Amino acid sequence: MAELKLQAALAHVVIGFLGTTLDRPQDPKRWRPSISLLQHSDFPVHQLVLLYDRTKERLFQRIRQEMALISPDTQVIGYRLSIRDPWDFAEVYGTLYDFARHYHFDLEQYRYYIHITTGSHVMQICWFLLVEARYLPAQLIQTSPQHDESKQSSYRIIDLDLSCYDSLKQRFDAERLDHWQQLKMHISTKNPAYNQLITQIEQVATRSSAPILLIGATGVGKSHLARQIYQLKKQKFQLQGRFIDVNCATLRGDSAMSHLFGHVKGAFTGAAQARSGWLKSADNGLLFLDEIAELGQDEQAMLLKAIEDKVFFPVGSDQEQHAHFQLIAGTNKDLRLEVHAGRFREDLWARLNLWTFFLPSLSERLEDIAPNLDYELRRFAQQYQRNVTFHPEARRLYLRFAQSDQAKWLGNFRDLTASITRMATLTDGSTIQVDTVRAEIDQLRLLWQQAVPQDSIKSKKSNGLASLLTPNQ
Repeated sequence: MAELKLQAALAHVVIGFLGTTLDRPQDPKRWRPSISLLQHSDFPVHQLVLLYDRTKERLFQRIRQEMALISPDTQVIGYRLSIRDPWDFAEVYGTLYDFARHYHFDLEQYRYYIHITTGSHVMQICWFLLVEARYLPAQLIQTSPQHDESKQSSYRIIDLDLSCYDSLKQRFDAERLDHWQQLKMHISTKNPAYNQLITQIEQVATRSSAPILLIGATGVGKSHLARQIYQLKKQKFQLQGRFIDVNCATLRGDSAMSHLFGHVKGAFTGAAQARSGWLKSADNGLLFLDEIAELGQDEQAMLLKAIEDKVFFPVGSDQEQHAHFQLIAGTNKDLRLEVHAGRFREDLWARLNLWTFFLPSLSERLEDIAPNLDYELRRFAQQYQRNVTFHPEARRLYLRFAQSDQAKWLGNFRDLTASITRMATLTDGSTIQVDTVRAEIDQLRLLWQQAVPQDSIKSKKSNGLASLLTPNQ
């Protein structure tokens, strides 16, 4: 109660634009928004700050004299702003942002309001954004004439504190959860740590356009996760371009530069036509460079310039090309060791290592094998138009093996996908039987005996689970 009395005792300060049309004294019977602010006995204005262009000095002085007669206790202060185009969002927002930074707000004595009735629609939007982002410690106030078109008016204070509206808050929380589920679409997991990792990636992906580095063994789903990030950002209108998926291990020799950065006609033997390259194709979209450690030193240098300056030179051209893209890089190697060995540029590693995520292998997510069985069978049905399911005993047999120490899962989810595809294909009817599962288990054991385990990357763990690196300071 004491706090409420203190707030009620604070004097009112209203800030708004001088209405060059609505406030102009023409018809004495016409309603004028800035004048109407001073005509409410239940809302006394201690100070009215009117923003105006210097060319409107005479109009301001005339209206201030009129206001002195209407409300002699109100201090009317003029504040000159230079806005050439009131419909230019960047100019208006920048000007009002500078005003907010330099204006002295005395919150111990005054309660501040932003009058949004005057000014262009762009100005009103900018006021809203600045108040909502807390750059302006104020509430919005709107005035409007009475329906009888008299000079009387009403006012309304707009409270942007959404915590006051439980139903809206619940709706926004549900929308946020839906966006999170969008990132997890087709990522079937019951692993608590992986769920937390996906949440962290979602936060970074939707709040930042900085490069993201995904580190994990072959087959853990780096490309799939990158595509889900793209779909999420596109749904939130943060990207309008394409998703470009490039496996850098396939870029060899002189053609690597051409594939990445493009070339002009005649740049080299065989260049009969110009080529735009993958970076240009990803303009305003997302570029996923998997196995980025396989790029050569020259390609790494060009890529660093493209990341930092958003420009690059196609092969054989002295004309810069511009491309603005979200970069996600993937690797199954420890890039710190690659830098130490001189195979990867230290400056590019430093640029990529702002947001680094270690993706766990399938052997670290054994509880996810069961839900992924169902997902893989659904994907098989969509691709081959055959609906296949497990016999209950066959499913139990497969899961006992898949989640045991005998299962190596050297190829991670690629091994699992291939295994389900083989069983579904070899099933004569619509149900995978025990005999088919036994034959597949023998097949997996044979494949893993002949394979050479990849140990070039060791997953970072926290309590045995995947973790997120702290961003560089």
